[in-house]
Amino acid sequence: MRIWAVANQKGGVGKTTTTLALAGLLADAGKRVLVVDLDPHGSMTSYFGYDPDTMEHSCYDLFQHAGSIPRGLPEQLLRDTSHENIKILPSSTALAVLERQSPGQGGLGLVISRTLTQLSDEFDFALIDSPPLLGVLMVNALAASEYLVIPVQTEFLALKGLERMVNTLKMINNSRKQALPYSIVPTLFDRRTQASMIALRMLKKQYPETLWQAYIPIDTRLRDASREGLVPSRFDKNSRAMLAYRALLKHILAKLFEPLPISQSIDSDSKVHSQ
Repeated sequence: MRIWAVANQKGGVGKTTTTLALAGLLADAGKRVLVVDLDPHGSMTSYFGYDPDTMEHSCYDLFQHAGSIPRGLPEQLLRDTSHENIKILPSSTALAVLERQSPGQGGLGLVISRTLTQLSDEFDFALIDSPPLLGVLMVNALAASEYLVIPVQTEFLALKGLERMVNTLKMINNSRKQALPYSIVPTLFDRRTQASMIALRMLKKQYPETLWQAYIPIDTRLRDASREGLVPSRFDKNSRAMLAYRALLKHILAKLFEPLPISQSIDSDSKVHSQ
């Protein structure tokens, strides 16, 4: 199983949308995909029609066993989604109290890694939607992953959040055997605004080696897909944003030397939004 995290230390930059867009494309290609919602706000959980305020069992259950994961518990927590090839490990608002509970408890940083080890035979890919705060949940996401996607909205305040995220990653890498590779992905780009144009130029100047040299444009079809509870590729596979996400997926797979999934949904002729 290949494990990717989607994270940034700022909310509203497109983390959940990016997770679902990539997961949907992989699932359309016939891959068995698990999405893991580690954000206490539960946006991805809500996306698929579950209420994080009333979930009796969620990712929170995984953290209640002193860092060890009872055999079979992760599978019991899986829930169906609107896509037949995607399962979700849902979030609940109870995750918000983990930071207060975690001091003094050993092994909590590897809970998700151990969880995914139990599920490794059931899925081809796991994509983790991380919360926008540095804490035990984000540490879990980064510790479990082999690749990190950092969405960043093309506006000035989001660039400050990106600086914090890159510094966090440097700190996390000091405790890993191997540095976590990552791609910075410009999102919510609107070429009609000077703010977006300036932010994109700043990203290219400051992060030339790790920046994906394209962008995800603003696209109301993504919002429409969320209203219907469908992964974006199932709602409108040829929308401007999905053409860009398809190119992003190909970029990530190429960096990981992963053979491209055999699917018409990952189209080699897709147009890439670039600047």
